[in-house]
Order: sequence, then C-alpha cells, then structure tokens
Amino acid sequence: MALSATEQSIIDQLVDDRLKPVRIWLYVMALLVLAMVVVGGATRLTESGLSITSWKPISGIMPPLSDADWQAEFEAYREIPQGVQNAWMGIEDFKSIFWWEWAHRFLGRVIAFAFAAPFVVFLVQRRFTWKLAAPLAGLFLLGGFQGFLGWWMVSSGLSELTSVSQYRLAAHLFAASLLFIALIWVARRLQPAEESLPAGWPVVGLLVLLLLQLVAGAFVAGLDAGMGYNTWPLMDGALVPAGLDVMVPLWRNLFENALTVQFIHRLIAYGIVIYAVWLLWRQHRRGGFAGVHGWLPRIAILLAAQVGLGIATLLAQVPISLALGHQALAFMLVGAVTAYLADSGRRRVTL
Repeated sequence: MALSATEQSIIDQLVDDRLKPVRIWLYVMALLVLAMVVVGGATRLTESGLSITSWKPISGIMPPLSDADWQAEFEAYREIPQGVQNAWMGIEDFKSIFWWEWAHRFLGRVIAFAFAAPFVVFLVQRRFTWKLAAPLAGLFLLGGFQGFLGWWMVSSGLSELTSVSQYRLAAHLFAASLLFIALIWVARRLQPAEESLPAGWPVVGLLVLLLLQLVAGAFVAGLDAGMGYNTWPLMDGALVPAGLDVMVPLWRNLFENALTVQFIHRLIAYGIVIYAVWLLWRQHRRGGFAGVHGWLPRIAILLAAQVGLGIATLLAQVPISLALGHQALAFMLVGAVTAYLADSGRRRVTL
C-alpha cells in the first residue's frame, strides 16, 4: 500500500535523524583524505618523500626523540641514491624534509583511526544496517590499500632512482581519488530526497575526463614537468612543440618525456573545458539548472578557477602554494561532479 505524503515525510525525518551523524562522519573523512592529498603534494614538491626509508606501521608513529635517533634516520637516508645526491645536506636540512614525510604518514594513521572508531560506534548504535556496513568496510580496506600503495611508491626510490617512480605516484594518487569519490558518493546517497531524473552518461564522461587529468597531473608532478616550458598558450614557442616523439619506443613519450607529458596535460584541460561548455549548453536546452542540475553552474565555476590556477601555477614556475591549491581544487572539482551524479536519480530512503 502506498504511503501518504505525511507518512513518507515522517519516515524521511526518522531516516535523516538516524543517518545524519554517519553522513557528517563520511564528509569529515573526505576532508581528511583531501588534507592527505595536499600534504602528500607538499611532500612531493619539497622532495621529502624518501626521507623515511622504512615502513613501521606501529612504532613509526613516534618521531626521533634523541640526537642518536635523528642520526640513525639521517644515516639511513644518506645510504639511498637521493641521499647520496644530496650529500650537501646537514642534519638540520634533513629534519626539514623528514617532518613533511612524517606528517604525511601520521595523517594516514589518523585517518585509519578516524574511520575505524566511529564505524564501530555507529554499528553498535545500529545507525546503519549490515547491508550498509559491508560497503563501508570496503572503504576502510581501500584506505588500507592506499597506505600500501604509498609504501610501494616510496620503495621505488630507495635503491636505484633518486625520486619515486612517476608510474607508482600516479597509481597512489588515482587510488586516493577513488577513495575520495566513494566517500562523497556514499554520503550523498544516504540523504533522503525526492526521486529526480538521472544526470546521464555525459556527466559520467566528465568525471572520467577529470580522473584522466588527475592521473596526467601525477605524471607531470612525478617528472617535474611543470618546472619547464613555463609559457602559455604557446609551449616552447609553438602551439604544438617539436620533440614530442623523441623517445623509443613511442609510447614512452606519453609517460617519460616531460615535454610530452605536460603537453598532454594541457590538451586534456582544453578538452575538459570544451566538454563542460557543451554540458552547460545541453542542460540549458533540456530545461535549465533547477533542482539537482544546479550543480552544473557550480562545477563550471570551479573548473574556470582550476584552469586559471593551473595557468598561474605554470607561469610562476610551480610555487608550492599555487601547486597545492591546484591539486586541492582538482579534488574539489571531482567531488562536485560526484555529488551531482549521486544526487541525480536518488530515491527516497526507506526504513
């Protein structure tokens, strides 16, 4: 038997009261993941990621507390290729990079605790069912896998390379983006709402393009490709620079040639802008931006800011402040598109 509007309203209110703390918790987790990405970006830009040469999930939470402890960490660093390259470093110089990497790992541990403790509490309180507990536990495992990927990335720079592998860096950032998307998606889907029309596959296409651009940006960061060719719109004096295919085999240029990697990052950005303009025009023709489609103008504003920030970062030769803002805004843009998709077609939640 169909429920009356009043009965459905009461059910929606009960569901909302029960799940509101869960939604807040998931949003906080998403913010922590975003903070983790920003600190990770700072770690990469300051070349601090290899300053801790071992992975100690439990005991590693404590930083060096004595001069002997600091000296041991410093000596371990001086034995890896980057440490040999940075032979000019003294212990105080080493401390300045050590703290970035330690903060990055410490925040990872904070995220693990901030997820596990409320999860158990909410489960005991029966704020969600076992049906919902399973995907939430999956998010925790995804976070743990992200930690494993982080160490896998760091280990690539401990024996032969003087920095981490750009391939592993891209995998690490991509996994972080998937975790961020999943947190936003689940949080939005837990909010009771009237059924609305789906946003459609074109919006999924925008999310895919943004994720592709995130990965491309990771290759730019991994190769320090943004440190060169700091002009726009021309690149090395041309719209299509020479030297895009100098490596053999040809595919290596896509991932290892700094010129080609930056050029691809630019091309994807142009494609995203054109695609977003088309989405705006399409939705305008289909009925405007009322209701859930109000996300589209917000996404357009974020995208315009991201493009401007990206150009400014390039022209200024990648200062840390602008680079971190560019990375954070990229995740915020991905989050906004995810929220748009999650809100579209969302049905009333029932008890």
